[in-house]
Amino acid sequence: MPSDLHTHTNFSDGSFSPEELVAAAKNVGLSYLGVTDHDTVDGVRYLYENGLYSTGNLKIIPGVELSANNPEHDIHIVGYNIDIYDGNLLDMINEILEARWDRFSKIVKNLQANGVEIREADVLKIAGSSRSVGRSHIARALVKAGFFKTIRDAFDQMLAKGRPAYEPRYLPELDEVISVIHGAGGIASLAHPKLVDDDKLVEEICKKTDALEVYYPFHFPEEVEKYSKMAEKFNLLVAGGSDFHGTASRYVDNLGEFTIDDSLAEKFYRGTE
Repeated sequence: MPSDLHTHTNFSDGSFSPEELVAAAKNVGLSYLGVTDHDTVDGVRYLYENGLYSTGNLKIIPGVELSANNPEHDIHIVGYNIDIYDGNLLDMINEILEARWDRFSKIVKNLQANGVEIREADVLKIAGSSRSVGRSHIARALVKAGFFKTIRDAFDQMLAKGRPAYEPRYLPELDEVISVIHGAGGIASLAHPKLVDDDKLVEEICKKTDALEVYYPFHFPEEVEKYSKMAEKFNLLVAGGSDFHGTASRYVDNLGEFTIDDSLAEKFYRGTE
């Protein structure tokens, strides 16, 4: 049976509710599902508090995807099998979310200053239940309002780094992110290493983490081989997943299109029902 360790719900920037994500995972026959929202555990907590961890053959792995500060590269660390009620983890998440809200307001003002009359309320309608409001929500609101044809156009013309509406945001340091994940009893994994765009930096990060996302839709066979060897070199668990968001702008359109073998996924599972 296949598994997917990297997915998102509408509690961050996905379009599926936690129930819909679980239902889709069961429908395509996944054995293990990592729920790894950006900067929030609200979606995982919703599943737990509503008794949705016990889902027959599907096993839920609670996770979170946290960005780490770096002036030149995007570094995302996924924490697997975290304690979703850990105080230090929640403190970090709350600090990140406050910074996200501040950034969100600044980006909207930047857009308005550049003649794009979008309102915060327009974005919040798109964000729905998510407290983790980000550029993807803004981009979707811009497309819905007719300012751009695609989410990619919105990023390329306004929201990407160096574009008129871009705003930097607070991010915790890498060592702090890994320490908090470990403190919450979790496994720290470097997500999509190709997107870091610096293999020397990836190797330095591998010295500090527990796992490496070897399998990813944007990784070609030669890169899978390279990162497999890197995981072996640093004695890391091999992670993988689709980065499913439920929108066509991502690398996969449907859950189940990109999966990994259960033998890899089960190593991240510790019985969390």
